[in-house]
Amino acid sequence: MIFRTALLRELVAVAAATFFVLVGIVITMLLVRLLGQAAAGSITSSGMVALLGFALINYLPVLLSLTLFIAVLMTLTRSYRDSEMIVWFSSGMSLTQWIRPVLLFAAPLVVVIALLSMVLSPWAVSSSEEVRRQMDSRSDMTTIAPGVFRESRHAERVYFVEEVAGAENLVANVFVSSTQHGRQGVMVAARGFQETAENGDRFLVLLNGHRYEGEPGSREYKIYDFERYAMRIETAESHAPRTPTPKSLSTLDLLREPTPRNLAELSWRLGLPAATLILSLLAIPLSFVNPRAGRSLNLILALLIYMVYSNLLSITQASIAQSRISPVAGLLGVHAVMLLLLLALFYRRLMVFSLFRRA
Repeated sequence: MIFRTALLRELVAVAAATFFVLVGIVITMLLVRLLGQAAAGSITSSGMVALLGFALINYLPVLLSLTLFIAVLMTLTRSYRDSEMIVWFSSGMSLTQWIRPVLLFAAPLVVVIALLSMVLSPWAVSSSEEVRRQMDSRSDMTTIAPGVFRESRHAERVYFVEEVAGAENLVANVFVSSTQHGRQGVMVAARGFQETAENGDRFLVLLNGHRYEGEPGSREYKIYDFERYAMRIETAESHAPRTPTPKSLSTLDLLREPTPRNLAELSWRLGLPAATLILSLLAIPLSFVNPRAGRSLNLILALLIYMVYSNLLSITQASIAQSRISPVAGLLGVHAVMLLLLLALFYRRLMVFSLFRRA
């Protein structure tokens, strides 16, 4: 009882530290990607926070699966390095007696991963697609940032604003280049603001400015001075809802429409919790440390097995989507192979330790 309590306490501590490190790495990668999109004007700063949250939820099943595998592997590896395993085996205990405490620790995480994979991840992907669709329907003015040239959606105008005065929608030192009726025009104004007409049309109103109009390469230009110049801002038409991708469909919708792509996505959602459970058990024999072979050999082998397992799941998903294999064969085949590997590793370790006892 004391042994199990101490083991579970150590597993929780290692898992928590590993999870926070992995989450920090993922958040950093997502922030770099989203900040680049925000700088390019494809997403807004407020939408970036929502997209970050949805993407993190989508990554959580994989992160938790990797966390569980690393936690079990590192905890048992430390037991080998500190010679605790030698005392364990010298007391007549078997390696298989580690299975029960590991399963007690892994079971709640496997349930959480299943819920995330089957319910929350599809919702996060669907919500993320909806946020991006709404941002694609923004007007041209919402993409303008101070000190940055912005091209309109249809490439007929280029905007530059030196300063924006917050909630009042006031802009200072405005530059607008536009093409109308085959003639190039450039407008410069000291200040401006956005205005909404009674019929709902939005306008960018420039005050105290100049317009230079002519053909590029020609010396014939017309210069107009104006006190007020209103340009209609075209609001992007609301896009029709796109056909939902299999990742954004709920699990019930995947079952209602058993197309090859939907079945491939379903195999991934069902396979992830199963793979997590198998990986947690694989970590037990993989944690063996041979002092003569070095301490890092088992970690390299564990990493290779995890990468092979993950890639096999992805390859199987793609093969099911292309109707090359049946969903049942694809889902059971990969896990059956890993279960055979698990039994082989346990058998090998048990044989080694039985020989050690006889000696």
